[in-house]
Amino acid sequence: MDKATCYHCGDDCGNNPINHNDKNFCCNGCKTVYEIFSNNDLSYYYDLQSAAGASPKEVEGKYDFLESQNIVEKLIEFNDNGTQIINLYIPHIHCSSCIWILENLNKLNKGINSSQVDFPKKTVRVTFNSDKVSLKELVILMSRIGYEPYISLDDYDKTKKGTDRSLSYKLGIAGFAFGNVMFLSFPEYFEVGEFWLEQFKGVFRWLMFAFSLPVVFYAAQDYFISAYKGLRSKFLNIDIPIALGILVLFLRSTAEIIFDWGSGFFDSLTGLVFFLLLGKFFQQKTYSYLSFERDYKSYFPIAVTRITSENTEENTQVYDIKAGDRLLIRNGELIPVDAILINGNAKIDYSFVTGESEPVDKISGDKVYAGGRQISSAIEIEAIKSVSQSYLTQLWSNAVFQQDKSGSFQTLTDSIGKRFTIAVLTIAFVSAIIWLIIDPSKTINVFTAVLIIACPCAIALAAPFTLGNMLRIFGRHGFYLRDTQTIEQLAQIDTAIFDKTGTITTAEKGNVYYEGLELTSEEESLLKNTLRSSNHPLSRKLYDMLAEQNIVPLEEYEEYLGQGIKGSTVTDSVKIGSAAFVGNTNINNKDSTSVHLSSNDEYKGCFIFQNQYRDGVGETFKTMSRDLELAILSGDNAGERANLTKLLPEGTPLYFNQKPDNKLQFIKSLQDQNKKVMMVGDGLNDAGALAQSNVGIAISENVNVFSPACDGILDAKNFKSLYQYILASRKAIKIIKLSFILSLMYNLVGLYFAVTGQLQPVIAAILMPLSSISIVIFTTVATNLLGRKLRQ
Repeated sequence: MDKATCYHCGDDCGNNPINHNDKNFCCNGCKTVYEIFSNNDLSYYYDLQSAAGASPKEVEGKYDFLESQNIVEKLIEFNDNGTQIINLYIPHIHCSSCIWILENLNKLNKGINSSQVDFPKKTVRVTFNSDKVSLKELVILMSRIGYEPYISLDDYDKTKKGTDRSLSYKLGIAGFAFGNVMFLSFPEYFEVGEFWLEQFKGVFRWLMFAFSLPVVFYAAQDYFISAYKGLRSKFLNIDIPIALGILVLFLRSTAEIIFDWGSGFFDSLTGLVFFLLLGKFFQQKTYSYLSFERDYKSYFPIAVTRITSENTEENTQVYDIKAGDRLLIRNGELIPVDAILINGNAKIDYSFVTGESEPVDKISGDKVYAGGRQISSAIEIEAIKSVSQSYLTQLWSNAVFQQDKSGSFQTLTDSIGKRFTIAVLTIAFVSAIIWLIIDPSKTINVFTAVLIIACPCAIALAAPFTLGNMLRIFGRHGFYLRDTQTIEQLAQIDTAIFDKTGTITTAEKGNVYYEGLELTSEEESLLKNTLRSSNHPLSRKLYDMLAEQNIVPLEEYEEYLGQGIKGSTVTDSVKIGSAAFVGNTNINNKDSTSVHLSSNDEYKGCFIFQNQYRDGVGETFKTMSRDLELAILSGDNAGERANLTKLLPEGTPLYFNQKPDNKLQFIKSLQDQNKKVMMVGDGLNDAGALAQSNVGIAISENVNVFSPACDGILDAKNFKSLYQYILASRKAIKIIKLSFILSLMYNLVGLYFAVTGQLQPVIAAILMPLSSISIVIFTTVATNLLGRKLRQ
């Protein structure tokens, strides 16, 4: 019998799936959560979250201030045609269940378009229709389901969120209690027989009990909350065995002092919580120090065109943009900052921000938002703020552009953690039962030691620390990836497909000459201004080559992917592109890369390009051909076949005259053959193929095109290092697997001492964070050594 996949969590249902409404579920918990959202039954969900969230009565009137339009404008980061976007800080995000719930808010209210969680920052970015649901209603909804946002206008004005210091407070309380309990336990340790110590032994024991109360009910509360939520959702998370160990220790110790059986295990209990929190604190600080989330500078090795006070154009880094700067935005370019439109016909596509593909027309004086893409002729804008450090990076990870490219490795990590928890609970209970028969006095020690020593935290840390560090290393070497899953996919590819123009050829070198009728000054001016709006590598080459002309606003501009561009004023028009596009059927240069030109539908001539290939192309392809299947997909004619045949490994397939749709279908046909495909293109005509491929890499030279359709941006000067990046990705996966093995060995050794009664709970509590720390150190050192081997 074929195994089914759970409709909710995607896990394997085994041979006995639960079928409900023709959908398979692996357990009743998944089925129940699905029913909540499919039926919009909020009342049941309120009951589920009553322990963590506010009741409806508690939030009535609390958010009346959100009815003020002035306040809403300060909080909203995007507001256009009824679509609003807000980033909310949610302190109550704890686990993957929280992420799933918050990213499915659209199923609770139809006015919510999408929501995306940034777990390390505990924020959720919500896109919603303000005509259907107000910001106040959105916040109330989130509060009622247990995820009340933290809203502070002061913090928003200063572009920062409130700092959560609760972990520091809990660690301090646990440390204080642990020290005092250890001090009060000394007479018990050394069996001191002094009269006054014996006389006040009961007082000391009750003092230890008093010190343990804030530890259990405050410092350790996150473990209980997380475990409770997991059990209510019938999901076994890694906090369940920890919470169970703390609870058993507290109840057993309390029972001992009540019935005068002994001093209990309050020293082990407070020490356990202290070292757990210490390990958590260390992991948090280490993660923050390594800063695995790249800032916006890392994504943009390319420049933005800024218009100087002398009315000249210069390239500048995106993060150097300041309020008041005038920027030139060409066709297809992303608007990097909120700005005011000054000149030109703006037709803005905000699909990168909102998911809505309908373009919006803007006139001079209108506000345009960062993230919009200009899809008409070039426009001039004036920045009203600097580039947001996180806004453009959020666009790249927007759910609108997410496809099912996730590999099996992260799923494997989650699967190991889930099965590991089941195994730990089984071993703990079996060991406790055995020792209850052999030596009841060791039962509690064995039970709690097993629960703590075998926590799968180290396994869960291996992948994010390894892949996160590799992101930073790749970024330092001019290779900027969307996320860690891209590294996993890159390690699995077996086929690499390359575009030609702008990818393996460079626009910075090579000669261009013109053949045809002489152009008038008006035609040259119109040609120059039309090319000014285009970002195609050949257009940029021609634009730089032609003489300076006065800037003339175009009445119409349109770019036809894979064909050419058209620009027109009131009296004249010009077409630049393929021979067929401009209407020439008699082509004299069929075997060369050429751009043809017509003016007012009269053919004028063509510009002929002598291709110059990037340094190291031949060597790179030869190295890659050893274990990858290669192919060239080019939109140009076959004129370069002879040169490519000499340059590339023998037998490399060459496909010419490929339209954008042809490239996409070619990639899809390879994937239908179970190939793992990497597409390398220029991010323009190749957008469809880049999005379809398992890994899409856009080559960046001197063109400021940012494409969320791609999975990575490669600095053109590092093209010859591409295969080294692939090999480094494979080695990173090996590091993760080795980390799994090391973690498993640690747990096996620790479990031996735990089940044999030789490991005290407090020692186990020390060893558990140490195992996590060792994994972090190992993965960080290993990836840094791997990074040193990359070509500078």
